[in-house]
Amino acid sequence: MKRLGSVIAASVLGLAGLTACGGNDSGYGSGSGSAPAASAAPAATKLTVAEVGDYGKIVVDGKGRTVYVFDKDTSGTSNCSGDCLAKWPAVAAGAGTPQLDGIDASLVSTVNRSDGTKQLAIKGMPLYLFASDSQPGEAKGQAVGGVWWVVGADGQKITTKPGASGNGYGY
Repeated sequence: MKRLGSVIAASVLGLAGLTACGGNDSGYGSGSGSAPAASAAPAATKLTVAEVGDYGKIVVDGKGRTVYVFDKDTSGTSNCSGDCLAKWPAVAAGAGTPQLDGIDASLVSTVNRSDGTKQLAIKGMPLYLFASDSQPGEAKGQAVGGVWWVVGADGQKITTKPGASGNGYGY
């Protein structure tokens, strides 16, 4: 009798476990063997071009945020870390080949950061975002400190100073 009770209990627990794992709301798909989204590798980073302010067509990320280069970097090396990196987050390379729209692929590469991560670069110069650019199409980081610049679709930094319609400095 004890044995029959153990078999029934094991069967009930087994069926309960299978039922709990089979639902479509579990985050694992519908039994297709797909992995949870959280364990997927980061997607490839997207760079495209957009008309922004008086700067013409410039490079932006996949969310429309303006990207910048830093005069204190050297080709292939980022010199922005610590507090600098908090204000100017690196454009992470992501996984795979970057998705490019309107940018010649031969201009885009990656640099190895001192923390072991990879950062996208254009013409060898590491790319950054400006933390104070809160909306797509903003370029508040242009000319900050005389060393931060938006980048044209041709990979050249644009040194046009911000217009009189706003200080453009993010302050």
